[in-house]
Amino acid sequence: MNTPDPKSPSVARAQFGDLGPNAPAGGGQEVNLNLILDVMVTLSLEVGRVRMSVRDLLQLAPGAIVELNRLANEPLDVLVNGVRIARGELVVVDEKFGIRLTDVVSAAERMEHIG
Repeated sequence: MNTPDPKSPSVARAQFGDLGPNAPAGGGQEVNLNLILDVMVTLSLEVGRVRMSVRDLLQLAPGAIVELNRLANEPLDVLVNGVRIARGELVVVDEKFGIRLTDVVSAAERMEHIG
């Protein structure tokens, strides 16, 4: 049996407060969102997905049709840096495509996918 060496530092498990979406900001202070307003993120709209072999991928040519895993009337996913934050439907406004948000993911669900 080993006895603790009085010269070695003691080891203790780190303890952290609640880091969830309802956690208070440090010291009860408000979070300053101005610090992150200029951070660039990638916003993408996902119509659907498909898995295919490289062989099938290389055989694609103009006019080829790739069947996706979604029905035509299902909502599109709105992704920020690959994490779904909302769903919506495709719209056309002044000959440009857009999306009308129909459902926004709750803050609790977004926190589950971080990390």
